[in-house]
Amino acid sequence: MNGHGETEPLIPNDETVQRDSRTLRNRAVAWSVLTAFLIAVGVVALVDPSFVSDIGLSSGKLPRDPKLAAQRVLDIAPVIDGHIDLPIVARFVWRNNVTDIPLDGQMPMHVDIPRLREGKVGGFFWSVYVGCAKPEDEGADFLTATWRVRDTLEQIDVAKGLISKYPNDFSYAVSTSGIKSAIRDRKIASILGVEGAHQLGNSIAVLRQYYELGVRYVTLTHTCHNAFADSCGYLIPSVPRHYGLSPLGFRLVEEMNRLGMLVDLSHTSDMTATQALLHSKAPVIWSHSSARAIHDVARNVPDEVLSLVGFGEGQRDAVVMVNFNGPFVAADGEADIEAVADHIEHIAKVAGVKHVGIGSDYDGIEVTPTGLEDVSKYPALIAELYQRGWSKQDLVGLTGGNFLRVFEGAEKVAKELQAAGTLPKYDIYEKRDDLPPREL
Repeated sequence: MNGHGETEPLIPNDETVQRDSRTLRNRAVAWSVLTAFLIAVGVVALVDPSFVSDIGLSSGKLPRDPKLAAQRVLDIAPVIDGHIDLPIVARFVWRNNVTDIPLDGQMPMHVDIPRLREGKVGGFFWSVYVGCAKPEDEGADFLTATWRVRDTLEQIDVAKGLISKYPNDFSYAVSTSGIKSAIRDRKIASILGVEGAHQLGNSIAVLRQYYELGVRYVTLTHTCHNAFADSCGYLIPSVPRHYGLSPLGFRLVEEMNRLGMLVDLSHTSDMTATQALLHSKAPVIWSHSSARAIHDVARNVPDEVLSLVGFGEGQRDAVVMVNFNGPFVAADGEADIEAVADHIEHIAKVAGVKHVGIGSDYDGIEVTPTGLEDVSKYPALIAELYQRGWSKQDLVGLTGGNFLRVFEGAEKVAKELQAAGTLPKYDIYEKRDDLPPREL
């Protein structure tokens, strides 16, 4: 048998000859154009060697043009955002009816699939957030039952429902390997985070169940104190309740380490953050916080806490993922992309360039910086930092590499603790009155 098809003539007819001639002519034209282009590039490069870099043809180097450079960085290292509040939009606008939510079209705030794709997003934490209870509803000791655990379960459900609804765009992830796999498949890795230990119902057992449901960080506080830790408040510091972590809060951190749950220090008081950094065996994160030295509000991280972040003695590996909320970035009317870049550069200066990331808080904020209006704008921030002299390696760390290192560190500590036989924490909140008293 020869290699010809059954209907292909052994001797070419006129039609075959004409077809082959056209093919040869087209190939010749294409090769001529390509050759002319390469010759032109070579000639210009002899006159201006930087030209090849400018158009992005040099091996391993970024183009000189900031916009092209940003696109190149994000092609190889798309953004992993530490905090996006998309599930709360689903709750308040659509009553969590996943069927009705048009995530593949124009959404009302900052996030939808087309803009995520435009912004070169490779992954983000879906914040399964519900607000703090009113003090009069939960009581002075946080004991009066509220619906916070139920509502958190609903937010986990709506996040998972939206991820499943768009399988060509999102990939549910619970580990660093899952995040990397999603990015390789050109999908958006989707991880869950609980924004406040007030959503635990005073129970470490609830933490374990959230972990089983796929949650991979818990923020120790929101704007309210809880049974585990003190909050920083909002713009002005709150009067402390525990002066940092409560005794149960220390046990909570230990259990998070054992599980591989990331300890998130956004929203915490300075004392809570300091104690958690020193007590945690695993790296920690700030999922959406900025630098207090750049804009002095309680929600931002002060230099004395940033100085505890690093690889040296007395320091803990961490990543501070910078928040885009206008009131945390600058004075009223002054929040813009340059101010956000200032926060990033300050954290990189004090804690180190390997300890900064992006945690926009999109869909959870009312005021966005000029130039960073929604998730499509991340490339503009990368371009701004590139103009300031940030290297390819530094930018790759910022967009997601630093976070992945920290998450891998937490996974490693969990494996070590479990292999050593570390037991789960069954400590009970001491003020609970719904259980029998402790036996003496």
